[in-house]
Amino acid sequence: MSDTTPMEFLSLNGKVAVITGSSRGIGRSIAEHLAAAGAKVVISSRKADACETVAEAIRSTGADAIAVPANIGDKAQLEELVAATREKWGRIDILVCNAASNPYYGPMADMPDEAFNKILHNNIVSNHWLANMVLPGMAERKDGAIIIVSSIGGLKGTGILGAYAISKAADMQLARNLAIEWGPYNVRVNCIAPGLIKTDFARALWENPELRKRYETQTPLRRIGEPDDIGGIAVFLASRAGAFITGQTIVADGGVTMSG
Repeated sequence: MSDTTPMEFLSLNGKVAVITGSSRGIGRSIAEHLAAAGAKVVISSRKADACETVAEAIRSTGADAIAVPANIGDKAQLEELVAATREKWGRIDILVCNAASNPYYGPMADMPDEAFNKILHNNIVSNHWLANMVLPGMAERKDGAIIIVSSIGGLKGTGILGAYAISKAADMQLARNLAIEWGPYNVRVNCIAPGLIKTDFARALWENPELRKRYETQTPLRRIGEPDDIGGIAVFLASRAGAFITGQTIVADGGVTMSG
């Protein structure tokens, strides 16, 4: 029997984590949870002021955090994000690809090409870029964890979120592919697939009383999710507790996809 305590299995002391889209919502919760578990965290989204606000809030708890703004659609800015992190802390042990775009709601037949391309670029290609920027360093150290925030939209058909759902299904496959390629180097790659979470990103869904009531009625836990319902899952996947899990998608949706 191991002498390690349960809390030590969840410890991220000494680890360095980069979290995209972490100035609010799910990304912020993940950053806060990783920091609470001991990780040094890099807060990143497009707006510098919003990033610094979150980083300062985390630092006020005694944890280490810096802000490095970046637009996920710009490869050069992602390279700068990785370089700035390495300059500050020397390495990246944990990457959380959380940032995503969804500029269009409605049937795919009416979707402009620009919107379709932006969704696929920001939600798939940028994750591919960023993962490949950090994977060699993880492989060299024989230790690393990448977490891609997908969505239950990637598990079923939809009449209003077509391209977004396609991108989130692709993220699950991206995690599986990378898990196969980099597993021999002890690098793990997994997805989290949230259901409806109370974030600004999903405001159009949960602020509609009729839609929200219908969703809650169909959900076994009878509620929509909160960002903090996701943060702890990221700690689990990034820590020793999740050391034998790779290529998987953990669904966190209150049971809605299971029930119907």
